[in-house]
Amino acid sequence: MDIPQLADDALSPANVRRDRQAWARAFKLAAIALLAVWAIFGYERFLDTRFTALALRPGEPWGLIGILTAPLIHADLGHIVANSPALIALMTLAFYSVPKAAKRALPVIWILSGIGVWLFARPSAHLGASGITHGLMAFLFLLGILRRDRIAVAVSLAVFFLYGGMLLSTLPREQHISFEYHFFGAAAGVLAALAWWRLDPKPAKRVYSYELEEAEDAELERWIDDPLEPPSAEHVPALWDGPRSARSEDDRRGVVIQFPRQPGQRDDEMDDSPPGPDQRLH
Repeated sequence: MDIPQLADDALSPANVRRDRQAWARAFKLAAIALLAVWAIFGYERFLDTRFTALALRPGEPWGLIGILTAPLIHADLGHIVANSPALIALMTLAFYSVPKAAKRALPVIWILSGIGVWLFARPSAHLGASGITHGLMAFLFLLGILRRDRIAVAVSLAVFFLYGGMLLSTLPREQHISFEYHFFGAAAGVLAALAWWRLDPKPAKRVYSYELEEAEDAELERWIDDPLEPPSAEHVPALWDGPRSARSEDDRRGVVIQFPRQPGQRDDEMDDSPPGPDQRLH
């Protein structure tokens, strides 16, 4: 039985070390973002105040500031605890699997979701990071469909399994939940995926032994069938076999010519041995 190999030798110590570094780098970025959210929440509690003035208020000129600040503030402890696991998990997966696209997608999701809420949402105070999490969920899920490489598909399946229920929250269900932020965040994630799904290079493809054999057979058939290409060495007859078309039915290669006795030549100087191949004429 043949053991499948990786074209890029992904199990080598160097590649395993790079993969761990990529995971660590992605987790650090997600952890910094989450710590910033918790720091703001802790600062509110420490000062016994609320930053509701920085919430996003649709249709109000002052509410435009909420496009930038609303994802950073939360209403209460339950609100921030509910958003924290999804925020750190989705950001880590995004910056690990498609770091270049994630760097562009995150600000786009942040800004476009806020603009959509300010233009079309109900008149109320909208706040929280749920628009970001819904955008990252839609972004990563759609990337797996578009890219179809092993990492993107695995991340897409994991995201759908863990957070697929977010799709239901884009519809109006509860009065005090901003489904508008969820909806426009997911829409921004879809747009980001469509725009930058080709930005990151795909990982090396896994190559199996039977694929190598099929490639060799296809290459051999191409050389044999192409009239403009010379045949391979193993399909060229040896020169000493002679042209096949010149052979007779009994496969004779020529006629043996007996040379006449030279004047003064003795009988013992005559070669009575069977004629060799060099005595045959073609």
